[in-house]
Amino acid sequence: MKSSFGRSFFTISTILLLSLVLLGASFQMLINEYITDNTVSNLQQDAQIIADLAAAYSIDGSLGSREFILNLDIATQISNFDAVICNGRGEIVICSCYPSICDHLGWRIDPDYMRKVLENGSDFSTGIIKGLYSDPRFVVCLPIVSSSASNGIVMVSTPTTETTQVLNRISNLFLTTSSFVVILAVVVASFFTRRESRPLQDMAKAANAFAHGNLEARVRVEEGTSEEMQELSLAFNNMATSLQKSEYQRQEFVANVSHELKTPMTTISGYVDGILDGTIPEHRRDYYLQIVSDETKRLSRLVRSMLDISQLQSQDIPEEKKMHFDLEEVMGQVLITFEKKITDKGLEVEVDMPEHPVYTIANRDYITQVIYNLLDNAVKFCPEGKTLGLRIREGGSKAYISISNEGDTIPANELPLVFDRFHKLDKSRSQNRDGWGLGLYIVKTIVCSHGENISVTSRDGRTEFTFTMPLVN
Repeated sequence: MKSSFGRSFFTISTILLLSLVLLGASFQMLINEYITDNTVSNLQQDAQIIADLAAAYSIDGSLGSREFILNLDIATQISNFDAVICNGRGEIVICSCYPSICDHLGWRIDPDYMRKVLENGSDFSTGIIKGLYSDPRFVVCLPIVSSSASNGIVMVSTPTTETTQVLNRISNLFLTTSSFVVILAVVVASFFTRRESRPLQDMAKAANAFAHGNLEARVRVEEGTSEEMQELSLAFNNMATSLQKSEYQRQEFVANVSHELKTPMTTISGYVDGILDGTIPEHRRDYYLQIVSDETKRLSRLVRSMLDISQLQSQDIPEEKKMHFDLEEVMGQVLITFEKKITDKGLEVEVDMPEHPVYTIANRDYITQVIYNLLDNAVKFCPEGKTLGLRIREGGSKAYISISNEGDTIPANELPLVFDRFHKLDKSRSQNRDGWGLGLYIVKTIVCSHGENISVTSRDGRTEFTFTMPLVN
């Protein structure tokens, strides 16, 4: 009996049975006491009446008269008791069972008992009166007092059979009712116990499913269950949601690492292949080897820094990791890495930057990654022969960096979602969904970790991403 249902059912059944046993025993004792007290009270009243009647008849010596015996017979038949009258020597002189020829006549009561009745003025006992009655009886004895002198005693008795029969009927009725109550209680307790234990079973199934990789497993909180079970179910669901979020963050981190390592490795591989197969002229090899060297170093820095990317959402970029640099120089370096892709697609590039350097203070590698991801998206989604736009403008204490491309307009309902993590997985919303995913999510994460903002607009076939950086004169 290790299950919650078995333990609860056993406990409820045990308590119910013990309660019924105690209640039945207490009720039977109470009824027995009540019947006994009522019987004794009636016997005392009857004994007192007969004692007074016997005293009155003994005054004139007519105690054994036919009139007295007739009155005694009527009284015993009405009250349903037996009575005997003993003289001063303890001998039975009158018996109600058959006044004239009764076998009890002449039977003598124990002198000690006779003395006890006379001294105490009354006596009550229960049991068998040997030699007089063979069945158990309630017996009440009173002295017959006439002219301040004792003339004998009156012994009034009735069988205990009637009391026993009443108690048996009550016991049978109680047992029948108790059996019905027990059966009903067992059925109801079984129903409610199973109902209360069902959420625990559902929770166990959900936990098992969750452990086997079903991160969507949850416990259904049904109305009507106890508050404790509802709280437990909600706590389990909250825990499952938290674990699911942690698992998604882990998967997202792995995806981020893969995504960010892929871009510089693709650039390095492309330029190295171009040098090896002769696509890049010999006089330009040093230039592209320098780019490969820069990308390799940046790749090394990315490997070291990607472990910090997951913490960017919860804390700002430390000041010691920021530096002064020229945004125009960084944008120009990133643009050079896309030279081959831009040339292959025949894209036009419009550059709108101030003639003087635009300095900011930030983490240069992170901002390079932001510009790289935005430009990568712009090149990817720009149709052949269309125009790319790179613009930097100054406004107050901010530098506004914009990267745009001509192409399909992003639907209005998509714009709030383009920075969401894994949004690219929703294939039903765009044919070119690969470009709206982790790259943009990382872009927003980096920009926000610098305390800046990024926005996107898409109208009339032109999409533009703009982010801000602090302007340093």
